[in-house]
Amino acid sequence: MGKKNKTAITPTRAENYSEWYQQVVKASKMADQSPVRGCMVIKPWGYALWENIMGVLDNMFKETGVKNAYFPLFIPLSFLEKEAEHVEGFAKECAVVTHHRLEKKSNGGLEPAGMLNEPLIVRPTSETIIGDSFSKWVSSYRDLPLLINQWANVVRWEMRTRVFLRTSEFLWQEGHTVHATAEEAVERTQMMLEVYARFAQEYLAMPVIKGRKTASERFPGAVDTLCIEAMMQDRKGLQSGTSHFLGQNFARASEIKFQSSTEKEEYAWTTSWGASTRLIGGLIMTHGDDDGVILPPRVASAHVVLMPIIRKPEDRTTVMAYVESLEKELKDKYYHHRRLEVEIDDRDIGGARGWEWIKKGIPLRVEIGPRDITDDSVYVGRRDKGHRDKTSMKRNRFVGEVTDILDEIQQNLFERALLFRKAHSINIDDKKEFYEFFTPKNSEEPEIHGGFALSHWCGEDRCESKIKEDLSVTIRCIPLSGPSEKGTCIYCGGPSSRRVVFAKAY
Repeated sequence: MGKKNKTAITPTRAENYSEWYQQVVKASKMADQSPVRGCMVIKPWGYALWENIMGVLDNMFKETGVKNAYFPLFIPLSFLEKEAEHVEGFAKECAVVTHHRLEKKSNGGLEPAGMLNEPLIVRPTSETIIGDSFSKWVSSYRDLPLLINQWANVVRWEMRTRVFLRTSEFLWQEGHTVHATAEEAVERTQMMLEVYARFAQEYLAMPVIKGRKTASERFPGAVDTLCIEAMMQDRKGLQSGTSHFLGQNFARASEIKFQSSTEKEEYAWTTSWGASTRLIGGLIMTHGDDDGVILPPRVASAHVVLMPIIRKPEDRTTVMAYVESLEKELKDKYYHHRRLEVEIDDRDIGGARGWEWIKKGIPLRVEIGPRDITDDSVYVGRRDKGHRDKTSMKRNRFVGEVTDILDEIQQNLFERALLFRKAHSINIDDKKEFYEFFTPKNSEEPEIHGGFALSHWCGEDRCESKIKEDLSVTIRCIPLSGPSEKGTCIYCGGPSSRRVVFAKAY
């Protein structure tokens, strides 16, 4: 019987994927659980990753004409009640503020006091409160289009939480736009979906399927919801960004009206679109291995860690001078519009130091000792190739090729994830085979099942809901690309014109 390979994370993905994820987050020092149930503390390594995600997306939004603003955290209950489908969709997740102060009780404790005239909702999303402002900002067709984004936190009181993936409070961006015509609003909805897809694939190295949500999966109050869906390593789907065409529903609720060029008063057409810290969870589950996180270089918290090897006190001055000189040389370089981020770790903790950076997922680990300096070389480990991969390189070659190496890592991560998705996506036309596909093969790891089933659906809610009831499987999206194809519904056998993506999902 062969010796089991040492891994930094236990349990492994194959042993218990859900627990593996929790341990990876902890070991990477990205986030901690908060004393408030369902909330998280994002630590510097995790927040640096989020800052990089924000920076790239913010620039991409602004390239399309979007400007940033900020709106209140609190939303009057009456605002949500204006759009019936919207309030119904979020009612079970709302945190409600009913008092505005605390007073001492006779026993010395505290109790809420000063009841508000109207309850306030801690924002689960901001369509209604932003709509109120838009109704004041828009009066003429000359005010349109209005293209606004905000970076904020939101609260959705989740019953089952998981750090980054589904928390009661999370960070996100939400874009909101107003247009004079339905055609312009639809075009914006599609444009922002393309932004999300390009970001996911080019920066997160996460292959995605662009698609449309079914009516039952649509954003509450929307006319149409477009999304990007990715496959995680347990073969579940993860909705990674959404863009909504809201029609005139929210414009009517908030009285967003404008004077047209023909001097006719009309209701505007609106959109909203968003992505959140869930992207970090998706990144971890797309690329992580049994040693921890693997960060795609284009958004990584840092690109390179320099680890001086100092075994004798008298070597310190020479080694550190070499390391600091190399750090300066690397920091003068740019990688995808960012100055190269370099860490120096000179802690005397032996092999644990290297394992810490492996678990944190930094793309390149560089060891430098006296013998390397004599040879003017560095010892380089690539995170995408596993903890055993280390190569000696001449210093000048490493400095000259470092950005190319980072691009190789980025491309390797994307291609690996794409191959994984392709390997676990299958056309299924037989109902029995479909049900077996979503039945776990390993009773010890019930989370892992078949993957993405591309099957026909007749369009009826009853078939969609019955599959969800039987298997906890949903239609992740109706792909925007792909041929029309006659077939029969995987559940009822009724006529269908194209395949949709069925999967279990987060």
